[in-house]
Formats: sequence, structure tokens, C-alpha cells
Amino acid sequence: MNRPLAGLLLPLLLLVGACDGTPPRPAAGPTSAAPFADCTTLARPPGPSTSGSAQPGSSGSAGPTQAGSAQPGPTQPSPAQPGSGAAGGPAGDAAAGTVTRLPDLRLPCFTGGAPVGLAELPGPAVINLWASWCPPCRKELPAFQRLAVRAGDRLHVLGVDTRDDRAAAESLATDFGLTYPTLFDPDERLRRALARTALPVTLFVDGQGRVRHVDNTGALTDDTLAALVERHLDVPVR
Repeated sequence: MNRPLAGLLLPLLLLVGACDGTPPRPAAGPTSAAPFADCTTLARPPGPSTSGSAQPGSSGSAGPTQAGSAQPGPTQPSPAQPGSGAAGGPAGDAAAGTVTRLPDLRLPCFTGGAPVGLAELPGPAVINLWASWCPPCRKELPAFQRLAVRAGDRLHVLGVDTRDDRAAAESLATDFGLTYPTLFDPDERLRRALARTALPVTLFVDGQGRVRHVDNTGALTDDTLAALVERHLDVPVR
């Protein structure tokens, strides 16, 4: 090979060799959006209409659980019964016949924005405390997603990601297709306020903010979840 030809090949060989090394770092771009919906919808009371007209079944009241309407179910105070039968803290008081309310806590929305005040949350609502590392939680989560779809705007379905790694929670939620609003509670403030020792915990809250039922069986299915909503919150979801 003569010298002029070798001089032309050498730069080409160096260029090809560079493609065998570490690929270039991709340009930085926006992070993927969290799978959960934002929490702005939680400020509005559930109901098919926000125009001020009476909702079906309300007899002119603001919803099916407003006091004064003669309806069965949670319109009259009744004891909230933990699904596991375990007492302790607010849930234990509920089992003894005392109607409890959500604690006065403000937790950040998983997707950002203003923190959500639990005591200000308009019901009816189903609130599920869960974590990606909790096997029973993982088993229940798809049922809550389906409940949120079936209930539409008649009921708030709210998740509270508890003592969890944010990236792990987001990955799990993406895999499961969770789209309902979720709060982020890495310090377990809500679980501790409820005096619960294990996850999952699910709260059924009526239109007046009263906790009607607490479940921590870790065995909620589509049917049992729908039955509890209809029994304690008087919201048809089947």
C-alpha cells in the first residue's frame, strides 16, 4: 500500500473505531409525566352537575348523603366497622360506635401543585393508603382503578402513597395504569394519625367528611369494594 492511500484510510479507521465505544449520552429532556391525575378535581364535591341543580336522589339537597333526607344507609350516623376487626386509634373508636373524621393534615399531590387538606376533602370519597413494596396493596390497586372508572364523578377515589420510593411508586402505577389522584406521604403522617400499624388501609368517607368504614384486610376485590361503597356511602357503582 502506497503512502498517499494509507494517509486517506487512517482517518476513516479512526472514525469507525469511535462508534464501538460508549454511546453518547442522550440529550436531557423533560421527565415523563406521573401516571396519576392531578389533584385539582378533589376540590369539587362529587356529583354529576356543578350548575347548582339538585342531583338525582337528593330531593333537592346537595347530594345523597346530606342530612335531613330520608334515605337508607349513611344518612343516619352509624358506626364505622374496620374490615379486619382490629381496633386502635380512630378506627378503634369507630368500631366502638363513634363516627370519626379525617385528620387535619395537608399532604402533597404526587403530580405536584398545592397540598391537599384531608379535612377539607369533599365527600363521598374512598381513600386507599398503599405502597409499592406492599404485596396486598399491589393486589388491591387494580380494583381501585376500576372503581374510579365506574364511579366517574359520583365519588372521589384517592390514593395515598405511603412510606414509599417515589420512582418505584410511579413505575408501579404506570404498569397498573393508575390514573386517579394520589397523594405522596413518605413520612406516613396519615397512617400514624389513624393509628394503623400496617398497609393497606382504606377509608370510606361520607358527604359530611365522616369516616363510615375502615378496611385493612388487604383483600378488597371489585365486588367487595363496590358493596362497601354502596352500603356505607350510598353511591351505586355497579
